[in-house]
Amino acid sequence: MRSPLRQLVGRTALAVVGATIPTMLLAQGTPDARVGLKAGWFDAGQAAWNMKLVSTTPPSDPFLSKVAPDARLKNSDLAFSGTRVFQGNYSGWQVWDIANPRKPKLAAAVVCPGSQSDVTVYGNLLFVSAEAVAGRVDCGLAGVEAEVSKERARGIRIFDISDLKKPRSVKVVQTCRGSHTNTLVTDPNDPDNVYIYVSGSAGVRSNEELDGCSSKSPDVDPNSALFRIEVIKVPVKNPEAAAIVSSPRIFEGLSEAVRHGDAPADRRVRPEGAPERPSVAGRGPTQCHDITTYPAAGVAGGACSGYGILLDIRDIKNPKRLYAAADTNMSAWHSATFSNDGSKVLFSDEWGGGTAPRCRATDKKEWGADAMFVRQGDSLVFQSYFKLPAAQSSQENCVAHNGSLIPVPGREIMVQSWYQGGINVFDWTDPNHAYEIAYFDRGPLDSTKLVSAGHWSAYWYNGYIYGSEIARGLDVLELAPSEFLTQNELDAAKLVQFTYFNPQEQPKLVWPAAFVVARAYTDQIARNSSVQKPWIANVVAQLAAAEKAKGAARASQLTALAAQLDRDAAGNAESARVRALSTVVKGLAK
Repeated sequence: MRSPLRQLVGRTALAVVGATIPTMLLAQGTPDARVGLKAGWFDAGQAAWNMKLVSTTPPSDPFLSKVAPDARLKNSDLAFSGTRVFQGNYSGWQVWDIANPRKPKLAAAVVCPGSQSDVTVYGNLLFVSAEAVAGRVDCGLAGVEAEVSKERARGIRIFDISDLKKPRSVKVVQTCRGSHTNTLVTDPNDPDNVYIYVSGSAGVRSNEELDGCSSKSPDVDPNSALFRIEVIKVPVKNPEAAAIVSSPRIFEGLSEAVRHGDAPADRRVRPEGAPERPSVAGRGPTQCHDITTYPAAGVAGGACSGYGILLDIRDIKNPKRLYAAADTNMSAWHSATFSNDGSKVLFSDEWGGGTAPRCRATDKKEWGADAMFVRQGDSLVFQSYFKLPAAQSSQENCVAHNGSLIPVPGREIMVQSWYQGGINVFDWTDPNHAYEIAYFDRGPLDSTKLVSAGHWSAYWYNGYIYGSEIARGLDVLELAPSEFLTQNELDAAKLVQFTYFNPQEQPKLVWPAAFVVARAYTDQIARNSSVQKPWIANVVAQLAAAEKAKGAARASQLTALAAQLDRDAAGNAESARVRALSTVVKGLAK
C-alpha cells in the first residue's frame, strides 16, 4: 500500500509524515448478506447480523409523500430527552414518544422549512439549525424571494417545547452563514446558561440583510464572517435573550489541506470541461462542518473542511485550537467521536457529501472511511482507517456518517450510520485493529438510479439504537449477544441511562458498581488466550459466590477478591481490565 501524505499541524508547526497505514476490515460471510439486497421504499430487502430491527415508524403525514419520496422526505439528525426522540427534517422536525421503543408514537410534527434542521435539546428548549435561503422566520412555506429580506431565517431557531402540542418559537439567532449543524455545550459551573457552537457552511449573507456580515478575507476586513465559528449564549430561563457572544477564529494560520481527487469512475462522469477540485496549497478552511464537544475532558473535535481539529474548550465561550490533522486519504472531514477516556478520537469522512455512492467495490477502503487517532499531549497521531466492509451498489449513497459510543465498560464500541450502507457496530478499542461486530442494512431505494436515502445517523440511547432514515422514518434496533459481545456486556451497557442526549455533546460514561459490570470485565479478560484459564475461572467463581452471599460475608469475600486482583494485575496480559475489575469489586464491597 502506498504511504499517504499526512499533515499534522499544531499551533505554529507543520510536519509532513509518511508511514505504512494499517486498514482493518472484516467481511462477514462470502458473499456478504448486505450485497445485492432487493430495492424498494418500505419493502426493500433487509440483512442483519448480531442485531435486530425492533420497529420502523414511517414519517408523519406532513412529511410523507404518498406517491414517491420528495423534498420533504429528508430526515436529518436526532436528539433525545427522556422518552422522546427529536428528529430533524429539511422541512421541519418531528418528535416521537419512545416510552415503548417497539411502538413509537408521534408527539409533534412541525413544518418549518430551513434545511437541514439539525436538532439539539435542553430542558424545555429545542434548538434547530437553519441554513437555506428560503427559510422564513415565521416558518412559512412561501419562501423568501427577495435577495435581501428581514424575513429570512439563517442561524439557530429556538423553540419553547414545554407544551409539545403548541411549540412556541421564541427567537431566531441570525448568523452570517446560517447553521449547517449545531452543538449544544453545557458548563457544570454555569447552570443558568447553555451554549451553542454554530457551524455554518453557506455563503455569507448581505450586510444589508444582517449587519456586520462581511465576505472579505480577514486581512482586508478583521470582522470577516469567514474563518470562524459562532458561539451563542442562551439564558435557560430567558431564551429570548440568546445572542452571539464570540466568534473564535480557530482556523488562523492554516493553509488549504491537500486532499485526494475523484475516484476513476467519478472522473469519467464529470461533465466535459468541469475542473477537478484544486488540491494545491491555498487558504485554509473557512468553517467547520460539525463539532463534537467532550466537556468532561475539556476538549472538542472539529471536522473542518479538510482538517480534524482538536480544540481546548475549558473556556466554553472561547474555544482555542490545540492541533489540526490533515490526511490525503480524507476528503470531507465530517464528525468526531472521542474514546471514553479522551485518549483517542475518531473522525469520519463524508467523501462525496453524502449524496454519492462511495462504498462501491472499486472505491478505496481508505476513502470515505473513519480515521482513528491517539492523543499525545496536544497532538493527534494517526493510527488506521475503518470502513464499511460490504460493497454497496452505484444506486446507493454510502459513506461514513454519524454515530456514537455504546457504553460497554472497558471497550470502545461504536454504532455508526453509512446512509444506504445501513448501520454497523464496530470495536475500535485498539485503534490499529478495528473490527465489525454487528450490522443492519436495506437495499437501495431505487434499483435503476440513485435516490438519496439511508441512515443519516445512528445512536445508542438507553438500551436501543435509534436510526434516522432519510426516506423511511425512524428505526429502532437492538443488539444481540454474540461471540464479539456477551449478554453481560450488553446488560452492563444498559445500566448507563441518560436523561437527555445530544450526540454532539459527548457525555462521560460512568457505570455503577454492579455484579454485571464485573462479569462484563471477566468476559473480556477471558477472551484473551494469554490469560490463564484456571486463574480467570477462579475469579469468576469467587465473584459468583460473593454475589450469592449477604451482608458482612459478601463484603469480606469481595474485599479478599479485590486484594487478589490488585496483586495479580501487574503480571496479567489484561492488566488494565484486571485493575478496572478490582475497582468495581471494591465498589461492591462497600
